[in-house]
Amino acid sequence: MDDEALLRGRVYGADHDDPDPGPRPGHEYRELVGGPLDGLLLDVTGWDAERLDHGAALATELGAFGAGGRAHYGWRPTDRRRWDWQGDSP
Repeated sequence: MDDEALLRGRVYGADHDDPDPGPRPGHEYRELVGGPLDGLLLDVTGWDAERLDHGAALATELGAFGAGGRAHYGWRPTDRRRWDWQGDSP
């Protein structure tokens, strides 16, 4: 993902009313690929290597389990800046 593409992205968890839901300078992001959160950016600023290795289970109402469900994302072996959808859970 080039810098221009990163600047166009919307950050996971940004308020829908936020006039600037994009990435912030000085933060580190991962692109979510596939699944209900496809195309969003996840702010991983301050995450240590162990936490990054485990990926993330992100709350979403858009997944297979609706409200209260989670979408699981983990790093892509060929590009650790992109995290692929691994499925949903309640």
